[in-house]
Amino acid sequence: MAKKRWISETLFEPNGFRMSYEVERVLYEQQTKHQHLVLFEHKLFGKILMLDGATQVTTRDEFIYHEMMSHVPILAHGKARNVLIIGGGDCGIAEEVLKHKAVKHLTQVEIDASVIAFSKEHFPEFTKPVFRDKRFESVIDDGMKFVAQTDRRFDVIIVDSTDPQGPGAVLFTKEFYAACKRAMAPGGVMVTQNGVPFLQPDELVTSIGYFKSLYADAACYVAAIPTYVGGQMAMGWAAKDKKLRQHTARTIAARYRKAGSFKTRYWTPDVHVAAFALPRFIAEHVSKAKRK
Repeated sequence: MAKKRWISETLFEPNGFRMSYEVERVLYEQQTKHQHLVLFEHKLFGKILMLDGATQVTTRDEFIYHEMMSHVPILAHGKARNVLIIGGGDCGIAEEVLKHKAVKHLTQVEIDASVIAFSKEHFPEFTKPVFRDKRFESVIDDGMKFVAQTDRRFDVIIVDSTDPQGPGAVLFTKEFYAACKRAMAPGGVMVTQNGVPFLQPDELVTSIGYFKSLYADAACYVAAIPTYVGGQMAMGWAAKDKKLRQHTARTIAARYRKAGSFKTRYWTPDVHVAAFALPRFIAEHVSKAKRK
């Protein structure tokens, strides 16, 4: 009997920590121009996509990350018409964004065309409704270059990046965040993937520090995602208007009803508001960044 293959999450190896998945079946594996990509089946988490040794998405718990990265900024803004996604080649966030009827145009900028082609084949549940929607525009380009040069302005910018390694490293720099501010409409907001604070505190502290130097409001909110090991995941928050994260659950609920009360599995108006209530150790990281 052939020995089963195990694929490891190597993101935290510098800390002496590794998590591995037993592989039921490898569906796809390739070294692309930009990164190593592997998709495999797992008996508990379903299909798992990993890039450069870091878990990106699983079909079992993807809804948590995608809902919280999408609905929180759009409903906090309240009048988002033009939305930009940097990264997000699997189209999971794009699918959630397009549930908002008020969104008139969604632009997704993905650096790696092979990720889009791969997703069309292996994640049709995301890509089919997205690419059928006339509001959606797919751009193959470097995210940093795009926000630095575009003459368009966006109400909401969602940075669905990999971890700060390889081609994703530039998406954690002050220069990138400044370029996003340039591409943002008045009253706009940006949210970012900022890792697991328990294991990646420096990533959060650095990003919040940059936000503080550039935006009127700098913060984060959290969600618990099982395969992003280490506890709550932080979503960075950078807004031109401090009021956007101060809405009551009642206000968010009214906006949700107006948006169509589409089905969610994790996000609710109460969860939306509660996500900004940070555990003390995360709040201390944020405060530390704000003092920098």
